[in-house]
Amino acid sequence: MACSRAMVAMIGLVVAALLFPAALSSTRPDQLISMTTDGQYHSTRPVVTIADGLTADYHDVSCPDLRGIVRTAVVEAVQGDITIAADLLRMFFHDCFPQGCDASILLLGTPWSEMRMPPNLSLDIRRKVAFLMEDIRAKVHEACGPTVSCADIMALATHDAVVALQSGGKPYHVPLGRLDSFEPAPLRFVEELPPPTFSIDQLIAAFRSRSLDEKDLVVLSGAHTIGKARCATFSDRFPNSDSDDFVRRLQDNCTTDVNRRQDLDVTTPEKFDNKYYINLKQGKGVLTSDVQLLLNKTTRGYVNDFADNEWWFWNQFGSSMSKMGMLQGPQGNVGRIRQQCY
Repeated sequence: MACSRAMVAMIGLVVAALLFPAALSSTRPDQLISMTTDGQYHSTRPVVTIADGLTADYHDVSCPDLRGIVRTAVVEAVQGDITIAADLLRMFFHDCFPQGCDASILLLGTPWSEMRMPPNLSLDIRRKVAFLMEDIRAKVHEACGPTVSCADIMALATHDAVVALQSGGKPYHVPLGRLDSFEPAPLRFVEELPPPTFSIDQLIAAFRSRSLDEKDLVVLSGAHTIGKARCATFSDRFPNSDSDDFVRRLQDNCTTDVNRRQDLDVTTPEKFDNKYYINLKQGKGVLTSDVQLLLNKTTRGYVNDFADNEWWFWNQFGSSMSKMGMLQGPQGNVGRIRQQCY
């Protein structure tokens, strides 16, 4: 009788496999979202979600001097080289987007380092950020022992770099308690970083796949109020230069110097303000992904709002940065506190 029941069960499994193959397959992280040949994201749920258990006071007892150590080091670094602020912001985004904020992008010592993957090749030459993170980690661990992760240090450092470039400074909530990844993020996740050539629909879909909405998209794009871009990142706009004086000037500058790095904010490139949005409204956006924000009713509304009110931009930027800082991938907040950031 037991043998007969086993045979029936096996036959049932075979029939189910033939009729409903998807029902018997486990869902892998790379199946939750994918980029197809049509350039669109297809997903049933976000591949990266909001983590639980992170708090702003996570290290208050174990490392009470943490924030002061980080702030002092970052302010000194930015005063010596203002480009570090934009590099920190970009590296933080490129770390969080693939599989959550786990400092995996700082792992330089492997052939499959995220820095060597196509979306991050321009970051690879900016290893000074990784070295800064390691310098801060050494000071923090000397003061408190190995209680703070590189991921938390990078989140705090990014916050301090932003505040250092604001007029009056607007601190925001930084959730802490992350662990460091054991290894770099998989290439399939890193390749889902939205490139500067994306359309507005592609940008919205990409951000939604990471539990971020249209407001987060517009707010975090405001990080382009500082930083520079290589000509290759916006050369896709040059075929339309005949009908756009601003694009024609960009093309002329790049023709004169192919290695030129263009300010993304052409008005106040060394201040963290709302001029990026004002520039967009005036037709002075540099990247395709910048100008695309004006082609959707919802995102265009946020552009107008932030252009009109700098304080609201700062407030919303802090909220979106806190939200992004709480992202975690399917693996959850697992890992360790690394003894060396890179």
